Amino acid sequence: MNWGTKLMIGMAIFMVFIVTLVFVMFSSKTDALIDNDYYQKGLQYDTTYAQKEQVNTDTATPEIRIAQGVMIIIFKSPAHGTLKMIRNADKKMDRLVTINTGTELLTSIPLSGIAKGQWRIQLSWISNGKSYLYEKEIIY
Repeated sequence: MNWGTKLMIGMAIFMVFIVTLVFVMFSSKTDALIDNDYYQKGLQYDTTYAQKEQVNTDTATPEIRIAQGVMIIIFKSPAHGTLKMIRNADKKMDRLVTINTGTELLTSIPLSGIAKGQWRIQLSWISNGKSYLYEKEIIY
């Protein structure tokens, strides 16, 4: 076998490899994007940044504890808003929970049915007429 034949066999194997990768990519049902509306969120990032900075300005960082299958969130003042639990590994596992502390300063969220592993928490709330946004990575 001369070098020309070996070169053609190598090129054929490489082409089959590339075609296989293209086929797998197009037949995959999973989407690598975390947000489908990332462009719109990018345009509104000034608001998001202001809400994140408001947490630092008012020293309103909530305390998050996980114990015995329950997530407890302790606020500095009464609050209402939403908690978004984002699972980077599988978008289908994302959860959105409405929170309201009432006159208390804490809220508890049962974690039954939630898979263990790494989660990204986005906590958005209003307290004393101000909007806040807090993000944290947790391991459950």
